[in-house]
Amino acid sequence: MLAPGDLLQLKSKNLTESQIEEQLSYFMKGFPFLEIKSSASVDKGILRLTNEQQDCFIQMWDDYLSGEKQITKFVPASGAASRMFKDLFSFLSAPYDVPTTDFEKTFFDGIKHFAFYEVLNNICKVNEGKDISGLIADGQYKDVVFNLLEDKGLNYGSLPKGLLLFHNYPDGARTAMEEHLAEGAMYAKNAENRVTIHFTVSPEHLPFFRKLVEEKTPVYEKKFGVTYDLSFSTQQSNTDTIAVDMANAPFRDVKGHLVFRPGGHGALIQNLDALDADVVFVKNIDNVVPDHFKEATVRYKKVIAGVLVSLQKRIFEYMRLIESGDYIHEQIEEMIHFLQNDLCIKNPETKFLEDVELVLYIKSKLMRPLRVCGMVKNVGEPGGGPFLTVNPDGTVSSQILESSQIDMNNPEAKNAFEQGSHFNPVDLVCALKDVNGKKYHLPDYIDKNTGFISLKSKDGRELKALELPGLWNGSMSDWNTVFVEVPVETFNPVKTVNDLLRPQHQ
Repeated sequence: MLAPGDLLQLKSKNLTESQIEEQLSYFMKGFPFLEIKSSASVDKGILRLTNEQQDCFIQMWDDYLSGEKQITKFVPASGAASRMFKDLFSFLSAPYDVPTTDFEKTFFDGIKHFAFYEVLNNICKVNEGKDISGLIADGQYKDVVFNLLEDKGLNYGSLPKGLLLFHNYPDGARTAMEEHLAEGAMYAKNAENRVTIHFTVSPEHLPFFRKLVEEKTPVYEKKFGVTYDLSFSTQQSNTDTIAVDMANAPFRDVKGHLVFRPGGHGALIQNLDALDADVVFVKNIDNVVPDHFKEATVRYKKVIAGVLVSLQKRIFEYMRLIESGDYIHEQIEEMIHFLQNDLCIKNPETKFLEDVELVLYIKSKLMRPLRVCGMVKNVGEPGGGPFLTVNPDGTVSSQILESSQIDMNNPEAKNAFEQGSHFNPVDLVCALKDVNGKKYHLPDYIDKNTGFISLKSKDGRELKALELPGLWNGSMSDWNTVFVEVPVETFNPVKTVNDLLRPQHQ
């Protein structure tokens, strides 16, 4: 199936034959659906905190920051913004020349409220000899959109979201990346006032990010009285996955070369694993708001971080007790209750285990990466949700699942998905080291059976693409996971350009 030229191609991507064989096997056999016990809720699996409890956890986080710990903000920022402008690209190719759809009308009605309005206005003057108002007055709507999206203008149709101007301020507009710099200074600076942020970006965009960092970092260091430690990484080529045709044979391009596709955000578990940090915040590049709306974001980031370090403290206490060997039966029972009530891990076999077996079981569950995930009430936004699912070892624990992982032909599973009260806004804080300060090797905790297959096309031909287990789904499947309810005000994604007209982005 693989020719000598294919092996050279694999070598160039640092992939092995066995990896390709494993990927091809998934196309043949597919992925199993996960067994769901129920969707998580505040009655079962999601922690709802009182204001007093929140204040306590915020204090715990502030105390933790005063120590010598490495805190990092991890921002996946490699996605192109093209999907943001899908409707505007459609307008450019439409047979009509004036805004016709609701989306098009909303865009032009609110055009002066976009943070990129001034730079777009200037580029229109240069390229068209008219400002935006003049172009609109003359019915040249498509020229405005062309100058926004194409490389002759701002090239927003090809740039990543992180480089787009999102919000207006009296002293100038900010990009999404700059908003993460501001956020980091508000909840992730250490005792030395250092803010560490890591962005994952596409190789072709890396020079643009570096240039923006060089220009803007001194501005925000002065504004917030901090020092930034900013770094970048790209998705590793050995996380690409092979594509196949409809008969599950390797898909080849017109030159006969194997076709590979990015493995999805699950590939970023390698980038996360490469960080040397005690605590890592994970948040998407587009979920940011202007400073005057950041209060809720900052408060609840500190809350979930406080929950994390509180849980970690107890885990470390129990691990030291286990390693000392100096414990009694009542303390073992306390640890079991901690697993069940605080980490939401249920094991129907626990009652049959003797003390030595119980301790080994407890140790196996405590010695894992830990994450606390903010969950917002379901308001109809797309995305995964919190569930209580059955693991390969028969235990039940908290997991974030996407619809592709759920058997929608199973009435009970479908009902659990549709009746879920909360969803995942990608609001995570993670603890990546064990009781001895040693980093966990994160790839060891991936459930490889949680990937999925999607249909794509290339050169006018259909193909099947393999998505790796998602970063906050199957890639973190074997982590200790705790859900905390956070308000919907903390979730303000920008999926389309018109989302920037929402009050939260003005």
